[in-house]
Amino acid sequence: MTAIGLTTTQAPFIEEVRGRGEIYIRQPYELYSEENQETWRRLYARIRPRWEKFAHPKFMEGVQNLALDPHNVPHLDDINKFLQPLSNFRAKAVSGYVPAYVFFECLKNREFPTTITIRAGDSLDYLPEPDIFHDVAGHVPMHTDRRFADVLVRFGEVAELVAEMAQGIKDEHERMRRLDSILKGMARFFWFTVEFGLMNTPQGVRVYGSGLLSSYGEIAHVLESPEVQRYPFQLEWVVNQYFEIHHYQPLVYIVDGFEHLYDEVARLEAWIKDGKLDNLSPGEPSVSEADLSSFLEAKKDHPVGA
Repeated sequence: MTAIGLTTTQAPFIEEVRGRGEIYIRQPYELYSEENQETWRRLYARIRPRWEKFAHPKFMEGVQNLALDPHNVPHLDDINKFLQPLSNFRAKAVSGYVPAYVFFECLKNREFPTTITIRAGDSLDYLPEPDIFHDVAGHVPMHTDRRFADVLVRFGEVAELVAEMAQGIKDEHERMRRLDSILKGMARFFWFTVEFGLMNTPQGVRVYGSGLLSSYGEIAHVLESPEVQRYPFQLEWVVNQYFEIHHYQPLVYIVDGFEHLYDEVARLEAWIKDGKLDNLSPGEPSVSEADLSSFLEAKKDHPVGA
């Protein structure tokens, strides 16, 4: 029998809305089971001391400014009441996977697609897909900082440029080849910054990437293990560096601050315009047909030059 509640991969509510093709949904808070709530409590309680030791100070400010509840799964409406006045961002509930262009368009519009399910209580360290702890506890506190929020908006604007450029390429094979390479580079950039980025601070190197901030084990490993390579951010390395998602990262990059990060997104845009992402190193991540299609469909009603 299917479990009742909002457990990742086991929630009938999610199956129903996905079956109807719905991406943007309400957060049916009444469906969270006591097990779901207990899972949140356990995840929060064990990672909080590691945030205090390893997280960027702006992240900790964000946790405080959001009044993030250690005892209950957050109501997204409550999160947004604190978040929107700070950066004009808001968490937007989704049913799961969001096609790449749609995701970046949300960022451009200062909306963060937010998963509402939570991982199973017997699998605290395993995520078959993002959950609300990763999205709200890992991502959203950083969104309270306007400079970081502006980085996300800038990334969404870059995605819009890529969709427009793709429409301007007449040869279909060449359009698909170049788009695949560019999206691979964008995914790598996003991975090594927003998800797994480190930043210099007066207190030393600290974590600002959400994939690290939501991982009890890796947030310590990335800063303390001699097995991890930590290098200053170099765009030419990042866009050509493949990554894999099923193990701790052996290589991470350090930016000097939020202004540096914003400037690197601007450089990424300039490189895309100059064709420097058209022939990147192959390898992970693979770009799905759905993600490619989301960019190709995005500007059909507004072709370049119209």
